[in-house]
Amino acid sequence: MKIVRTDRELELPMVDQVLRDQGHELVLLPETVSEEALCKAVETCDILLMCYTTIGAEVIKAAKQLKAIIKYGVGIDAIDIPAANKKGIVVVNIPEYAEETVAEGAFAMLLALAKKMPAIQNKMRKSFWAWPTQEWMSQDIAGKTLGIIGCGRIGKSMARMAGLGLRAKVIGYDPYKSEEHLAENGIVKIESLQSLLEQSDFISLHAVLNNETRHIIGKPELAMLKKSAIIINSARGALIDEEALLESLMNGQIGGAGLDVFSKEPLNHSTHPLRKLYELENVILFPHLTFYTQEAMDRLERETLERCVEVMQDRPVLIKSKDPRLQNQKRLKTILEV
Repeated sequence: MKIVRTDRELELPMVDQVLRDQGHELVLLPETVSEEALCKAVETCDILLMCYTTIGAEVIKAAKQLKAIIKYGVGIDAIDIPAANKKGIVVVNIPEYAEETVAEGAFAMLLALAKKMPAIQNKMRKSFWAWPTQEWMSQDIAGKTLGIIGCGRIGKSMARMAGLGLRAKVIGYDPYKSEEHLAENGIVKIESLQSLLEQSDFISLHAVLNNETRHIIGKPELAMLKKSAIIINSARGALIDEEALLESLMNGQIGGAGLDVFSKEPLNHSTHPLRKLYELENVILFPHLTFYTQEAMDRLERETLERCVEVMQDRPVLIKSKDPRLQNQKRLKTILEV
């Protein structure tokens, strides 16, 4: 088979080696591939592997014999799923490989900011020591309130780490989860976003990005936060009005932010609208890498290969995601995990 993999910058050595060893033609394309070049590459493609690259209607139209689009990752917003399904092309992702991993990354950013580790580390590098003055006064997580927006698998892992691990009170806002379900995971359900924001010392975002959640944290919501509040986003950049967040941070309106995701990636020092974030010591900027551990990548590669084998053998493709856009593909010979 001919297999095209976009986003070659994200290395998948196991996937690439196994596919080549099995005699398949593997074409690797960069994340910056043009739509025209991608259309040409997929003309005779059987399987398309992608992570970040946009797979729009024109690309799908150009694919004459494509059987499946496999997202080696979680988010599927870059794929025109209706266009794919209309041509009988199955779309599948790998939703579970980094649940604990991303939660660990989010929790690490929260802990580092609560303890002012970035600022103190910078002080040590410049002045070799820091005395216990008010400037370096940090805060405990124990006894404080962590508000989680989006209480799916990653959100629940974050709740466990903060609640059972450091004895924080954990509250959650998720219209699609019941009070009983959240309680089973150590989360107190809060009915309104405003109430959660007003109560929280720390906020961690773990919601999916859609029309309802885009800019769920905007200027009005930021104004509801405590001045000492720390906000963590390891989900999707556009969940926050990032320019409003930058303004809040620069004005000292909130205590800090840990950001692993951005609406426009990658960041840069010269032209990016968020470049002033680099100047702030109460901000941790992570390059969309909270998922990137040896263990998570091993799980990702193995599951990606499993989905490829199912397509190659004309077997039903296992869909683990609960996203209705993927679950609704039952008619395309897919099977849902129970």
